[in-house]
Amino acid sequence: MNATKQLLTGVRVADFSRVLAGPYATAMLADQGAEVIKIEMPGHGDDSRHLGPFTESGSTYFTGLNRGKRSIEADLKDPDDHARLLALIAECDVVVENFRPGVAAKLGLSYDDLRSVKPDLVYASISGFGQVGEQAKRPAYDTVIQALSGLMASTGFPEGSPTRVGESIADVSAGVFAAFGISSALFHRQVTGEGAHIDIPMLDVMLAMQPTNASIHSAGTTPSRVGNRHPVSAPFDTYRAADGLIVIAVANDRLFGTLAATLGKPGLAADPRFATDGQRSDNDEALRGEIEEFTSGHSVTELSELFDTAGIPNSPVLDFAEAVDGPIGAGRGLTASDPRTGHAYLGHPLLVDGTRPASTLPAPHLGEHNADFDSADSASSN
Repeated sequence: MNATKQLLTGVRVADFSRVLAGPYATAMLADQGAEVIKIEMPGHGDDSRHLGPFTESGSTYFTGLNRGKRSIEADLKDPDDHARLLALIAECDVVVENFRPGVAAKLGLSYDDLRSVKPDLVYASISGFGQVGEQAKRPAYDTVIQALSGLMASTGFPEGSPTRVGESIADVSAGVFAAFGISSALFHRQVTGEGAHIDIPMLDVMLAMQPTNASIHSAGTTPSRVGNRHPVSAPFDTYRAADGLIVIAVANDRLFGTLAATLGKPGLAADPRFATDGQRSDNDEALRGEIEEFTSGHSVTELSELFDTAGIPNSPVLDFAEAVDGPIGAGRGLTASDPRTGHAYLGHPLLVDGTRPASTLPAPHLGEHNADFDSADSASSN
């Protein structure tokens, strides 16, 4: 990855978060140039240090989520460590935490506690259900949020069971929204001089991440499982080829006319069953038969080349290795390598002036920067 302009250079972050949502957010901030100080439990550290998969250099999971950060150990219940943390936070711009609501206050590390030492502090709290309300102290994991948000019930095939999305999407999305909220609050502080407390409830994030399901619900219907097809547009699905499946995604009448001609069936565009997107969706199975009559006689590669030439959105169904290491994914330059462990990870997905922001620091050893913490504390007391 080439060095580039980093939009958060000069911002200092005290990161109390663990495992996924918070560390994902702070990794995004570190890539953008923020100095992220990861505060970990002495002798144990972030639980993700102990989550596989592992190589001889440690957890690849931990590396990807914690590249570009510094690590200090602090016992949050120890008075001396607590005093040192307050001195550190007085020099920070941002605090990120994902304690269960109420825990930070018991530790003397709530927003109200910390803005007394840093009045313009930007403080981000990530939790399952937000900081207030009947559900606030309820424990939550990604799968719990997927189930409670309706996402699981609308994922999978009609004849199957509700299905978890194949990634911890609630955690990751909460991390993205946390980074967005923090960046917005930093801009607000730049304009007004005021800090802010950003509350990131995973459930709210996951509900907000379903605009199509929300529109279906608003129209008076409960979203349901429809397999790989789009719930309101067609043809927008996986279709049988001679050697596998191919995705075809058509969402307007003009493009459908192009598809019909490419299939050698131009009359489909005038067929009253398929004349509009809504009619195509209502007659999806009949339309599938027309499409697969053609696609089943050709390989995925042949179909992809044919549809690319015609300008029809399409794709083979790749596994993750094919997606990342294949010619399209590899050409994006998103994969980076930790300079210490050699672990590969996926870097910052945004481009700034054409290049990807990236920190040059490796994922830290537990307590690797304790000496910096100690020296900063000594300097602040002199």
